Amino acid sequence: MHPRSSADLFSDLPTRIKQCARNAGFDLCGICGFCAWVTKTARRRLAVAFLLAALPQFLPGQSSTRMHATRPPEYTFKVVRTFPHESAAFTQGLAYRDGFLYEGTGLKGRSSLRKVRLETGAVVQRVDLAPEFFGEGITLLKNEAVQLTWQSQTGFVYNLSDFRLLRRFSYAGEGWGLTTDGKSNELFMSDGTPEIRVLDSVTLKEKRRFTVHDGDTPIDQLNELEFVDGEIFANVWQTDRIARISPKSGAVLGWIDLTGLLSPIYRLEPGAVLNGIAYDSNRKRLFVTGKLWPSIFEIRLVPKQSK
Repeated sequence: MHPRSSADLFSDLPTRIKQCARNAGFDLCGICGFCAWVTKTARRRLAVAFLLAALPQFLPGQSSTRMHATRPPEYTFKVVRTFPHESAAFTQGLAYRDGFLYEGTGLKGRSSLRKVRLETGAVVQRVDLAPEFFGEGITLLKNEAVQLTWQSQTGFVYNLSDFRLLRRFSYAGEGWGLTTDGKSNELFMSDGTPEIRVLDSVTLKEKRRFTVHDGDTPIDQLNELEFVDGEIFANVWQTDRIARISPKSGAVLGWIDLTGLLSPIYRLEPGAVLNGIAYDSNRKRLFVTGKLWPSIFEIRLVPKQSK
């Protein structure tokens, strides 16, 4: 049986009103002014009520499926393996290649670029920055390593094989995180704001930028960056969360909650926060660590169970 249309309901409305009146113990003649007024008023009020009920179905973007914005999926983790990490290293950038981690460390007088053997945590190669520089994010680009500094508006390009300084470059504002997808001629740079800058990999000049957002909410404090299978993973400073970001739209595609990854007993200094993401694209291994952490963790992402 098909439901009656709104046109059917309105067409016989006077008859229905009269039937209801009879059920209540009195008649509407439909001829006198009073009865006509009752019929007209009831009809008008029902029409308004019908339109108010139906209105949300016809408003753009307000269908029942869109009334509640879809939240990005959330993930927790499973530790696959734990590796040693120098607990004095104030990790600002991390990258992986051919069995080694490349790490940029910070703090004035302690900043460096290092090559670290993953299995043992041994530093096999190192170059220190001048004391006036506070080292920040790094990335690997072909046979070069690129490193940012925090507030000096200066970056460094090194020969990857021997860490020989090839050149410097400059940029406006602060430098935080840095990554590349390894395919295009672009670098992606964070500066603590919700914006990610896109740099030309040859000139290291800014080409454009985009805003990272979760729905309508801009996400700032984006720190260390890493490309993982077409997405940008970003540490959010002073939190245990990693944002999974679309490099095309800036939309947050998911959240990774790493709460409990490192035992609280190791966080002896206020600055010992989660920071550092590296990815082995060949073996699909994801590594994370933090500033002044004693360990690097290989983790597997696990979808959070909805409550």
